Amino acid sequence: MHQELAGDLARLPELLDGARRYATEVLSGLADRPVVAAAEPPEPAPLPERGTGADGALAQFRDRWAPGFSASAGPRYLGAVTGGATPASLTGDWLTSTFDQNVVTDLDSAAAALERESVGWLRELFGVRSHEGAFVSGATMSNFVGLAIAREWVGERLGVSVAQDGVAALGNVPVLSGSPHSSVYKALSMLGMGRGCMREVPTLAGREAVDVDLLAAELAALDGRPAIVVANAGTVNTVDFDDLRAIAELRRRFPFWLHVDAAFGGFAALSPRHAELVAGLDEADSVCADLHKWLNVPYDSAVQFTRRRDLQTRVFRNAAAYLSPITEEPDFVHLTPENSRRLRALPAWFTLAAYGRQGHREIVERDIALARELGDRIAGMPHLRLLAPVRLNVVCFTLADDPATERVGALARSVAGSGEAFLTPTVYKGTPGLRAAFSNWRTTGADVGRIAAALRAG
Repeated sequence: MHQELAGDLARLPELLDGARRYATEVLSGLADRPVVAAAEPPEPAPLPERGTGADGALAQFRDRWAPGFSASAGPRYLGAVTGGATPASLTGDWLTSTFDQNVVTDLDSAAAALERESVGWLRELFGVRSHEGAFVSGATMSNFVGLAIAREWVGERLGVSVAQDGVAALGNVPVLSGSPHSSVYKALSMLGMGRGCMREVPTLAGREAVDVDLLAAELAALDGRPAIVVANAGTVNTVDFDDLRAIAELRRRFPFWLHVDAAFGGFAALSPRHAELVAGLDEADSVCADLHKWLNVPYDSAVQFTRRRDLQTRVFRNAAAYLSPITEEPDFVHLTPENSRRLRALPAWFTLAAYGRQGHREIVERDIALARELGDRIAGMPHLRLLAPVRLNVVCFTLADDPATERVGALARSVAGSGEAFLTPTVYKGTPGLRAAFSNWRTTGADVGRIAAALRAG
């Protein structure tokens, strides 16, 4: 055995304890660390010939790289929709690496059974009890899997199998949506359907929610041709929700697969005050839910749900002599794109076991209240204005006068440069703006005060 490797094995408890102490130091200072690091990244170093052992690698990371990392797990990182990692989920993530399970079959481990239990808990949480699910890497892959199953459903309606004969056997598939997320376009490209098959249906006035009457007209114009409808349960700019029940009702008249992108808006189901927003989610044929957002588990983690697991296995089955055949309860190797699958379910299992529905409901409702507080503060700042009502956990706003891209970008850089917060730019209804997305379990009212002060100073 290599000298450094043998030495590290002999000192493994000490090395892990050193990593624990350093991680504790980082996490203890997370709330006061600059949200965006000002340090320039170091120049690339050549590949080490001998290496320095785990202690030396930790020292190099701490000195060379860690100063340039953002505090994205902290309470004032409001970019994209970024959660943190609850204490329990972090514990689960460390143990995920410790056990290093490849969750593809039931042949050698109970890990797959733990993933099934976790999926069952999430089904209850989102209210999609008639669906089956599996863990994937994020919302993009969750949308990809859902749309891949949808594509196979369209083929089934037309008497072909895309999984067997290829996408050329299908022809062009109409995909309809009001405010599709960029990951949907990416998934359509990867699936060979093409970004151009998306038909954006007009939304309601002043909203990002699709106009259901105009959607019905688009479906009627297809003259019975099967289609895919991508509905939103929480748009990225303003967390707007399509009327899922009304859209599902259209299936009585038109043949289409209903895929719901509920990446983070689906967590409204946890709150009795907001659950009505996702009413009808259980009617979807497939659902995307992203867990490293509002469930606050470490990257990367998401889950996909579908009613048609038979079509899912047709797409993703992996036939090999050393793998189990497809049964009534198929192995995960037959359900997702990866043949190598990290036990992503364990951090989610830990945080759900530790805090339950009530603990995660508290995070969701607190973040919503904090987003509304920031919205109220912005409404009182003469140099800023809201671009939309604060519907859930995202505040979308811009400059009151001359909201040009350059000036809005300068405000974002000023806030980031202060170290107090990080927000991402956007364009809403043609107007450049900024988004402040609240989804971290650590965020408090004191943080809102600091964010508002940075916006006022900017």
